Amino acid sequence: MNSHTTQRKIIPDSETIAALPVFPLLGLGQVDCVRTGAEAERARTALMAAPTWGFDTESKPTFRVGEVSDGPHVVQLAIEGHAWVFLLHDPACVEVVAQLLATPILKAGFGLGDDCKRVRIRLGVDIPNVLELNQSMRQLGYRSEMGVKASVAVLFGQRFAKSKKVSTSNWAQPELSPSQLLYAANDAYAAWCVWRQLAA
Repeated sequence: MNSHTTQRKIIPDSETIAALPVFPLLGLGQVDCVRTGAEAERARTALMAAPTWGFDTESKPTFRVGEVSDGPHVVQLAIEGHAWVFLLHDPACVEVVAQLLATPILKAGFGLGDDCKRVRIRLGVDIPNVLELNQSMRQLGYRSEMGVKASVAVLFGQRFAKSKKVSTSNWAQPELSPSQLLYAANDAYAAWCVWRQLAA
């Protein structure tokens, strides 16, 4: 669709989104926390059977002026009904994640420019076949930086809940809390759901 000839569409405001029914999120039983090379290999087997992944990363936030992040510390990949949250501490796990991201399988997400840049620096790989969903939404007539919350609202009529407190938590720690795991997993899963809706 040509974005230049598409009529600009109205994005619902925060009050409108807040009144929507809740988007059905993945629960902990649908999320695998991947720490080791062996766990990453099992995740690879499941992921390689899917044509598209929802993709996102998390990095420990920086608060001091001039401080440079050494993230990503977490990589999330999701398919229908399931997500894997990879913790990048074990070198064997990191190696599998780098190999997964280097595959030609389509990886869909929001605001991936920074994620891809950090992956290139930290993992040494360029990520092929990335679909920036902000661009996909712009082609439908919405502004360029919709984000996952607004996209879920307009495509599903539902509210995707995100916690600011969790988003700015320490993603570099060796173990993540249940709330961190769910936040990370559902960011990637919601991206997958948006991709599926747009591809339908």
